[in-house]
Amino acid sequence: MLVLSHDEVIAALPPEECATVMAEALAARARGETYMPLRSVTNPPDAPGILGLMPAWRGEASGWPSAFSLKAICVIPTNPARGLDAHQGVVVLFAGDTGIPLAILDASAVTAIRTAAVSAVATDLLAREDARVLAILGGGVQARSHLDALLRVREFEEVRVYAPTHDHARAVLDSIERTRAGGTLVASAAATARHAVAGADVVVTATNSRAPVLELEWLGAGTHINAVGASTPASRELTPATVAACAVFADSRESIRNEAGDYIEAVELGLIGEDHVRAELGEALAGLAPGRRDDRELTLFRSLGLAVEDLAAAQYAVREAARLGLGTEVHL
Repeated sequence: MLVLSHDEVIAALPPEECATVMAEALAARARGETYMPLRSVTNPPDAPGILGLMPAWRGEASGWPSAFSLKAICVIPTNPARGLDAHQGVVVLFAGDTGIPLAILDASAVTAIRTAAVSAVATDLLAREDARVLAILGGGVQARSHLDALLRVREFEEVRVYAPTHDHARAVLDSIERTRAGGTLVASAAATARHAVAGADVVVTATNSRAPVLELEWLGAGTHINAVGASTPASRELTPATVAACAVFADSRESIRNEAGDYIEAVELGLIGEDHVRAELGEALAGLAPGRRDDRELTLFRSLGLAVEDLAAAQYAVREAARLGLGTEVHL
C-alpha cells in the first residue's frame, strides 16, 4: 500500500490536471457512472470540531480501474490559529475488484487541491469570458488554493483579498506566482469585504462563518460566485436574498438541500423553492443542463465537496506518484 504525505500529494496533483480530472468525474456522476451517499457527520457536543465520513465508488471507465474510496476527515475550526489546516484526515483508496487497500493520502492536501480545482471548473464554465477582477473572502488554505487555481482559467487583471486579520490576507497574496501573472496583476488586501467585492467579476467565499459574509447589494450584474466555505446547516456565507437572486449550480442537489445553511435558510423563508437549483455542475458539464444564460445573470456555484471528487483525485495522484517515484510503500 502506498502512503502519500501532504507534500507528495501536492507534487502528484497539479491544479490544472486536477481540474481536468474533476470535470471528468463530475460528468461521470451526472451520467450515473459513480455512487456515493450523503456524507455522515459525527458532531459531539463537547468536541472542538466534527468528523466526516465520505465513501464513494466508481466503476471501470475511461482508462481508470474500478475503485472504492473513503475520506475520513476532521474539521477543527480553531486549527488555523495553531498554524494548521482546519481539515485533517486521510483518503483511503481500495481496489474495486478485491477491496484491497491500495493507498492512503493526506486528506488536507487532497481537499484543498480538488476543491479549488472544482471551483476552477465552475468558473471556466459559468463566469463571463471578460471577467477581469477576482475577489476572495477568506485568508486560509482554501483562499490560497483558489487564488492559484482561478488565475489559470481567466485572465484576471486585479485580485482583492479580504480577511478579518490583515496579515492573513497578505499571506494569501504573497502566494501568487508572479511569473504566471506576467508581472501585470494588481493585487491588494481590501479593508472590508465590501471593498473587496465592489466591481468584482468573480467572487470566492472561503470562510467557516456562521453569519453571511457576502451581501447581494455589493454584487454587480453578471458576477459569478464560488461559495465553498460553509458546509454545515449551521454555517452561512451568503444572505438568503443572494441565494434567491442567483442561478444556482450545485455539486450535488442532495448535499445542498441537506448541508448548505444559506440555501436551506432561503428555502425556509420562502424565497426559493426546492427546484431553485438550475443544475448540478456535472449535468452542465455533460451537456444535460444549461449553464449561464446571459452576461447579466448572477451565477452561484454552491460547493459542498463530494466523495467522488476525492476518489478521482486519489486515483490520479496515486498514478502520478508511481510515475514520479513518490510515496512510501508499506505492508499491512
